[in-house]
Amino acid sequence: MNKPKVKERAEELTTFMDEEQTAAIRILGNELHRVNTAVMRCVELGLAVELQRVSRHHAEGGYWGDLLIPVIMKQSTKKDL
Repeated sequence: MNKPKVKERAEELTTFMDEEQTAAIRILGNELHRVNTAVMRCVELGLAVELQRVSRHHAEGGYWGDLLIPVIMKQSTKKDL
C-alpha cells in the first residue's frame, strides 16, 4: 500500500480548513522549504544540522505547535587542531 504524496495529502487536509487556515499552512510550507534549503546548504559546507524542539506553543481549544532551534555542529579537521 503506497502512501499518498505530500501535496495530495496537504490538499486533502485543506478541504477541512477555512481560507485563513489554508493561507497559514501555505506560508508554513513555504518557510519550511526555505529552512530545508538552508539546512542542505549548511550540510554541503561541512556542518551538521539538527532541529530540536525547545518548546511548544499552546492555544485555546487544545491546539499546539512545536517551536524549533537549530543545533549546529562542525567536525574538526586536522588543520583545526
